[in-house]
Amino acid sequence: MLSRSANNLFWLTRYMERAEYVARLIETAIRLTSMSKSVQAGMNEWHSILEASGCEESYYEKHEKVSARAVIDHLLRDRSNPSSVLSCFETARHNGRTERTSLSNDIWEAVNQTWHEARQLTDKDFTSDGVRGVLDWTKNRSLLFRGAVSSTMLRNEAYWFARLGLFLERADNTARILDVKYHTLLPSPDEVGGGLDYVQWTAILRSVSAARAYHRIYHRELKPWLIAELLILRPEMPRSLMACMNEMIYLLDLLGRELGHEGECSRLAGQLHSKLRYGRIDDIIQQGLHEFLTDFIDDSVVLGNEISQQYLT
Repeated sequence: MLSRSANNLFWLTRYMERAEYVARLIETAIRLTSMSKSVQAGMNEWHSILEASGCEESYYEKHEKVSARAVIDHLLRDRSNPSSVLSCFETARHNGRTERTSLSNDIWEAVNQTWHEARQLTDKDFTSDGVRGVLDWTKNRSLLFRGAVSSTMLRNEAYWFARLGLFLERADNTARILDVKYHTLLPSPDEVGGGLDYVQWTAILRSVSAARAYHRIYHRELKPWLIAELLILRPEMPRSLMACMNEMIYLLDLLGRELGHEGECSRLAGQLHSKLRYGRIDDIIQQGLHEFLTDFIDDSVVLGNEISQQYLT
């Protein structure tokens, strides 16, 4: 297929996934702020999600100080922010319309209806009373879209590129949302104590719909290093870095065999996959969880650039 078409499908799923991630990030910040013991601590949470969303620079271009209302507005509906929820849905619709013939009716309707419903949101929907409804709506629309892709799209190159974009975006997002609270982890699991807030870690798990999965796998109280292990190394957790890299390795292998060659992106994906497959959470925490996650995010950006250079340009 044409590289232009592959690029549109790759970014269609990335933007739909990103919209859900931003909604989950805001939801996490709302929960964490409600648990903060001071106003300053609450502002730190909002600053941390600006960093995690990659929107810190664009935010400070328009605002001098951090406030919950301004951050929510910037991340949800600011059209000048390309990673805001409304911007993501708008760009996804543009990409979907361009590749209309590669999509089933159900996929196109999911994208198109999402955009039309987004345009009907009013200022009232973005007030403190209405914003939770917008966050739930955003997550539901993203879930509907992914269900349509999974259930109705032909298993061909178009599908592989769409899935590749989804899992690259998801891996990056999981690393960022876990990094929001990295500073509560101490160098050694045995030393974790007073800095750990049980309810805050519950909020992190809930932000990626993993609270029940954690208890099913570990059968014990929350431990930060086990939460990190779940979201980084456990392949059975759909949003874990390991699960995402498993899918990406599979998809890049399919594309390599179909197109007759494998390039630098396959090598880089293999490196990332090996670090996770043979990694141990104790070693990751000893080296520094924040450093590990930062390296992964940087490597995923490089991987995305290599995929773009090899297949999408």
